[in-house]
Amino acid sequence: MSTEKLICDFTTPHCLDWYSVDDVVMGGASGSRFYRNADSTATFEGFLTTENSGGFASVRTFLPDRDYSGFTGIELSVRGDGKRYSFRIRNDDRFDGIVYKHDFDTVRGEWIQVLLPFSQFKAAFRGRTVEGTHPLDASNIVQIGILVSKKQIGGFSLDIDWIKAYRNPS
Repeated sequence: MSTEKLICDFTTPHCLDWYSVDDVVMGGASGSRFYRNADSTATFEGFLTTENSGGFASVRTFLPDRDYSGFTGIELSVRGDGKRYSFRIRNDDRFDGIVYKHDFDTVRGEWIQVLLPFSQFKAAFRGRTVEGTHPLDASNIVQIGILVSKKQIGGFSLDIDWIKAYRNPS
């Protein structure tokens, strides 16, 4: 059994269908976009503002392959801007509701690999941690996404080379 499973490398059609969900859904003024680059990486970029009670920008996609049971977590290869981002997982296809999140920091201008163990994802609803809910179900990962928030006002840019599920060798 392999120690990793590719989720997205931005060369297959399902990895190209990401959509933005920004604070404009609640009256804010932030904006983002997600696109594929010529080198088959992707970029999530935009502008974050707290104007009109806003303060977040995000992108997400649906996965055709949803069973990641037996894996330890998510690994990302990213080049950031020094800001903190949040990787998001949903166990359903709803627009709103419980999301499982794991924050990660980036290093300005440097490619880094980030390990996000499933056991450390926290349940949240509209930015607030939710206690007492069931844990993340790795056998049914329906949506994944990336969010920037926490009053990191101004422009942001995150390049992504690939997203994988990883397994610690036993």
